[in-house]
Amino acid sequence: MVIEFLGTGGAAATPLPGATDPTSVKARHIGVPYSRYGPCIYVHGPELMIDTPEEARLAMERAGIGRVPHCTYSHWHPDHTFGRRIFEFNRDFGRYPGKPFCTHVYLPNTVANSNDNLGLQNSLDWYARWGWVKLHKLDQDQAFMLNGVEIQPLVVTPNLACGFLLTEGERRALIVPDEVHGWQPPACVRGVDVAVMPAGIMLTNLFSGASRWDRAHPVLRFEPTFDDVLDMIAQIQPKRVYITHLEANDMPDYDQLCVVAQRLSATGKYGQLTFAWDTLKVEL
Repeated sequence: MVIEFLGTGGAAATPLPGATDPTSVKARHIGVPYSRYGPCIYVHGPELMIDTPEEARLAMERAGIGRVPHCTYSHWHPDHTFGRRIFEFNRDFGRYPGKPFCTHVYLPNTVANSNDNLGLQNSLDWYARWGWVKLHKLDQDQAFMLNGVEIQPLVVTPNLACGFLLTEGERRALIVPDEVHGWQPPACVRGVDVAVMPAGIMLTNLFSGASRWDRAHPVLRFEPTFDDVLDMIAQIQPKRVYITHLEANDMPDYDQLCVVAQRLSATGKYGQLTFAWDTLKVEL
C-alpha cells in the first residue's frame, strides 16, 4: 500500500481568497508544500479514495489519477464531500472510448444515516442511476476487501464520522480524517504501522507558543484540540504518524511545522511524527 495525501487542508484550505497572513502568502506564491487542498487521501493498492473535497478534481489532475475505482467517505461535511462531481467525469467526455467508467462507492452506515448529509445520499443515488457509481451500503459498518486489502470502518463519532483500519498481511494503516472529539482508540488499532490523524484545534501557535484561542470558546465543545489528538496518538502507539487536516489560519508554516515535528518525535511518545503536505506519499 502507498498512502498519497492529495489534500492536507481542513475546512479552510490554504490559502483562502484574500488572506494576507504569512502562511497564506507563502502558499499563494510558492505552492506546495505551503499550499493545501481540502482533505483527501488516495490509497494505492486498494485504489481507494477517501473523501472528495471541492479540490478533488484538481488534486487528481496533479497526482496523475485519471479514474477512481473505489471511494469511501469519512463523514458528510462539505469540505469532505462537495467535490463529488468527479463521478460525473466517469462519463466519456472524450477521454476514453467505450462504456462509462463506474466508481464503487462504499458508504458506512454511520455516514449514510447522519441526521443531515447535505444531499450526499441523493447525489450518490443520482450518479448510480446513470451508471457512474455503484453504491455499496455498509449496513453494519462492516469491512470490505479491495485487491487483498481489508478496509474496516471504525466509528469515531457516533451518528457522524468514521475512520478506517486498512490491513494487508502484517501491515496496518489507520486513517482518521476528522471528527475525533472524545474518541477512545480501540485496542485493534494499537501499534499500527502508520496512523493518519487530524490536527484538531491548536490552542497555541505550536512554533511561537502564542495563544490563539479562548479556552471557553463554544467550538471546543465538539472539536478536539491538538493536545487531545496527541493523547490519542500516545494511546495508539503507531510506528509512524502523519498529521493532516491543517486549517488555513494563523498556524506555523511548513518549515516551522517540520521543527515542531522533530521536537515531538524526540519525546518518544508519538512514534515518528510528521505534519503531512499535499503530494506526500507514504509506503507501508
